[in-house]
Amino acid sequence: MSKVRPEKVATVDEVKAKVDSTATAVVTEYRGLTVTEIQTLRKQLRTLGADYKVFKNTLVKRAISGTEVEPLGEFLEGPTAIAFVQGDVSAVAKALRDFAKTSPNLKVKGGVVDGKALSLKDLAALADLPSREVMLAQLAGLIASPMRTMAGLLKAVPQNFAYGLSALVSKGGGAPLEAETVEAAETPAGVEEAAPEAASDDAAAVVAEVAAEETEVADAETTEAPVEEAASEPAE
Repeated sequence: MSKVRPEKVATVDEVKAKVDSTATAVVTEYRGLTVTEIQTLRKQLRTLGADYKVFKNTLVKRAISGTEVEPLGEFLEGPTAIAFVQGDVSAVAKALRDFAKTSPNLKVKGGVVDGKALSLKDLAALADLPSREVMLAQLAGLIASPMRTMAGLLKAVPQNFAYGLSALVSKGGGAPLEAETVEAAETPAGVEEAAPEAASDDAAAVVAEVAAEETEVADAETTEAPVEEAASEPAE
């Protein structure tokens, strides 16, 4: 019975520790890449919160067995380097895609995000997404937009009221509008205009009545005069 070499045990333990810290990883094939290219890619990914390292497939499969990232096993074929991601996975996917454009020997094979297997097509879609910082900025803009709109509406209320009040005063003639309002409050509308007309009507009625009475008196006197004369003739 052969003993397991300590370096293999150390590798398994290392992968287990990485799996315990994150359930997101991307598998690549590095066949044909130079040591310098691998180191350059490792440095780029480190700035994005990803630890990129070459592992033996058999040891990785042993380490991830029964864990959240076990679906990663379907991509473990050929010379494998894995990026265990604790940062923005979309930024890592984009960095790998861009690096592969200048170094075609790098091939992205697949990965897992929070324990869910992702195909090469899924990772390509993630690479097209904005970075986490850009998405947060866009989200902040969406949240701030209704607040700015509300602030604008609240600001517009007193402004519109002031404009409306100014227009009302201008239309009514400014200060005279207030005097008219006071007069209207003190004297009911139409009373002053109706009073002279009512007085004129009353005076005309009185004149007419007086004239009628004088006419009646004159007629009565004219009628009574012959009667008195006729009554006085027999007495002679």
